[in-house]
Amino acid sequence: MIRKPHGAVVFLTVVALSLGIAHAREAAPERKAASTPTVDTGVLEGAPYRVDIPANWNGELVMQLHGFEPIGTPRATPKPLGDEAPSFLAAGYAVAQSSFATQGWAVDDALRDNERLRAWFVHKHGQPKHTYLVGSSMGGYVVLTSLEHYGKYYDGALSLCGANVPGTRVFDDLLTSLVAFDYFFPHGAGLPSGGLADPAGPELGQMAVMHAVDAALKTNEDAARILARHLQVSRERLAGAIGVHYLVLHQMMARAKGMPVDNRTTAYTGFGDDAAFNRGVHRYAGDPQAMRYLAAATSLSGKIRKPLVLQYNHDDSLIPARYQPVYPAMVQSAHGRAPTMLPPVGEGHCGFTPEQIMQAFQTLSREVHGGG
Repeated sequence: MIRKPHGAVVFLTVVALSLGIAHAREAAPERKAASTPTVDTGVLEGAPYRVDIPANWNGELVMQLHGFEPIGTPRATPKPLGDEAPSFLAAGYAVAQSSFATQGWAVDDALRDNERLRAWFVHKHGQPKHTYLVGSSMGGYVVLTSLEHYGKYYDGALSLCGANVPGTRVFDDLLTSLVAFDYFFPHGAGLPSGGLADPAGPELGQMAVMHAVDAALKTNEDAARILARHLQVSRERLAGAIGVHYLVLHQMMARAKGMPVDNRTTAYTGFGDDAAFNRGVHRYAGDPQAMRYLAAATSLSGKIRKPLVLQYNHDDSLIPARYQPVYPAMVQSAHGRAPTMLPPVGEGHCGFTPEQIMQAFQTLSREVHGGG
């Protein structure tokens, strides 16, 4: 367990950085001009963080949000520099990154921990001229919730390969993926006897599931193609997608303390013989408390008032194409103006090059500075 630095604890006590966070822009110290690179690491309320300020700091800050981290993934101490950060640092931006206090689909903790870190940055390093949100995958979703809840503290946001739909829809789709696999491929070697979706099944590792799923898919290529088509995944990426779906859903069950979705009345279509599928597919009752948690922790409204840029990838096995228009439509409905959607680039989930990420960020920067 990582011990919290004393200074962080004192600061959090003084300014009450918690759910009812005390924001004080006016009281923030003057922004410091860096002459040498600055690295600030520590732990805030259980969340490891890292702040990097380049010697040529342009006075602007990027709050960078990472994607899904499986429960139990080892964490290095102090927090290492994220993969995308060097490009922003080279361009003169300060970068602040939180590891979040918990792992898994921790979007509620991520929202709080990121905002806590932003306030800590202002307290310790001064108020930036502009502050941006940049997130990928699950972090792309947290970008949206941050704009909705704390938008007044940010000048704009970039969501890359994000799961940019309400969490109830994400987890309905994950359950659909698993019960459909269980229907077409029952009793596969190396898989739980009750199926991948079974909450009572033994806990399996992601790679073990992927290998067992891959072997099962090869026994019925017609069914595999139906499943891939419905999930909007290429056949080559299908086993990997189902392995991730298994991991994310079961880790959410642990987090929510129960099944967070319910498919007892779902009428499924698109799986060949729909009547037979609906008769034979396994049905699960959701746990009311877990369903309430999921709905509250992963909601979206579309109510944002700052520039937002979205970009996705080609053949992303984890973010289906049907998700892409959802949040723009929510923003359009709320405000009459949709956010900027850039054309997909790169292959596979979050398959961006550093150059592509910076090009997308430059689009956001132009909008923030009035040149979009």
